[in-house]
Amino acid sequence: MTVMENRPQMLAEEFERIAAAAEREGVRMEFIHGKLGVKAVPDGDHDEIIRWLMERCMQHRPDLWLYPERGLKIETCCKGHAKLDGTLAVKGSFAGQGKWADPDQVLMVVEVTSYDTDTDKRDREEKPGAYAQTGVPIYLLTDREACETLVYSEPDGHAYAQLTRRPFGKTITLPAPVGFSLDTEALKDWVR
Repeated sequence: MTVMENRPQMLAEEFERIAAAAEREGVRMEFIHGKLGVKAVPDGDHDEIIRWLMERCMQHRPDLWLYPERGLKIETCCKGHAKLDGTLAVKGSFAGQGKWADPDQVLMVVEVTSYDTDTDKRDREEKPGAYAQTGVPIYLLTDREACETLVYSEPDGHAYAQLTRRPFGKTITLPAPVGFSLDTEALKDWVR
């Protein structure tokens, strides 16, 4: 592998300028593992899954808040940026931060797959490594195509050491520092 292969396609500051301009036009962008990507606009079922998860988080952990559509700086080595479907943190964690916040206080990140192949591939293949490299304790992925929920945990700085998968309808545990279980039966209502 040459040195050039490890370099991002652009600097984080360049990405931020491009993303800000694109957002004014209704386009959401991400910069993961040095690659620029467009994030699909969520559909109604996607929104319902996030709403459902917000309710569960409020019931079990009223000290936390699930921030939808939060931009985070990820991947310390590649200076990436992701626009997450949900970011769980202590209330007030992002006060005073801009569009791209530091992930230091994040307990869990959430993605719900879309039916857009590019976004879907990033959620399944690229983001687990990026979030683990950043040190995010838990990555919760709701995979609507496979009808399963995945919980990635125990980041080691490169990858998540633990992966738990459950089909929709089964209960899945979100380990510490989140520390509660989700009955995923309702997710069956929001898939094609």
